[in-house]
Amino acid sequence: MSGATAAGAIAALLRAHRLPMLHSPFACSLAAARSLGAHLPLRAAAAAAPLSSRLPLVRLRSGASPRFFSSSCGAPGNAVSSSAAEHDEPRKSELIFLGTGTSEGVPRVSCLTDPSKTCPVCTKAAEPGNRNRRRNTSILLRHVTPSRTSNILIDAGKFFYHSALQWFPAFGLREIDAVIITHSHADAIGGLDCLRDWTNNVQPSIPIYVAPRDYEVMKMTHHYLVDTSTVIPGAAVSTLQFNIMKEEPFTVQDLEVIPLPVWHGQGYRSLGFRFGDICYISDVSDIPDETYKLLEDCQLLILDALRPDRSSSTHFGLPRALEEVRKIKPKRTLFTGMMHLMDHEKVNDDLARLMETEGLDVQLSYDGLSTPRQREE
Repeated sequence: MSGATAAGAIAALLRAHRLPMLHSPFACSLAAARSLGAHLPLRAAAAAAPLSSRLPLVRLRSGASPRFFSSSCGAPGNAVSSSAAEHDEPRKSELIFLGTGTSEGVPRVSCLTDPSKTCPVCTKAAEPGNRNRRRNTSILLRHVTPSRTSNILIDAGKFFYHSALQWFPAFGLREIDAVIITHSHADAIGGLDCLRDWTNNVQPSIPIYVAPRDYEVMKMTHHYLVDTSTVIPGAAVSTLQFNIMKEEPFTVQDLEVIPLPVWHGQGYRSLGFRFGDICYISDVSDIPDETYKLLEDCQLLILDALRPDRSSSTHFGLPRALEEVRKIKPKRTLFTGMMHLMDHEKVNDDLARLMETEGLDVQLSYDGLSTPRQREE
């Protein structure tokens, strides 16, 4: 699709494995998650149990008092410089976009090497600092409490090392206190091997929270990380603690996490997650009726939007994503998972009109975006 055709599609838009049925045993917990504006955990959670022959199920602990991650729904923030880690102001909890692109990323090598035509978005994305440059979708929740800061990573895909290389120093990040997996495609788990840098040099191990079906995939794709008995003595692979999560609320570092089951192609289940009033759904082709109940009173929705004109068999396109925004009615929406047909500046300019015509606060996210905003670049 040409840039003109994509822009026309947006303008036209502005004008106008099979599994049984999903069940949602989360109603009692959702009421607590709607406690908007709640502060963050007051203490660190106990370390996750190590991997054994019988993996632990992640459950909401009896008697525990998990806190909830609260979003700030102002204007989208900007990435902070490395000096932010040394800033005198108290650090705030925030959500950091480590990646906002497709599995292949943006720019595409095939576009940059094509002698017959020029891809305008990929050409821009090759420029340093351009917001069209996108790595695999991933976010990091930096949870600041009176006693400590916890870094909770959602997905570690093929480009995780490159994302971490850029954004961990920029945001003053070091430890990874947990990794939560949305699904077992390469753009979500392809970077698990890169976690060896952390477990060899920063911390002893990293807890991984994964659904049973995705854990079975990992036993094939990352067998040496799951069963370390096969590792050659002296080989410094990632030391990971695998925790099996059911599709019910659980706690990570005293943060309550509510899984949001969705379809990511016919018969393939993926998970979004709710953290207080923030809902994150990065890979989705359809939302089951049962999951809409878990999206009620969402303040910040982060939603899959692959391309400007239509959906694919596995991802929402922008038209469908906007339909879902109108249905879910969040206070603010940031789209993620964009391919090279989505020009950041042009699409955001078009989306801004929806605030005027419908009162919809919708924008594209970008790699390095943080919310709530700390300070201007």
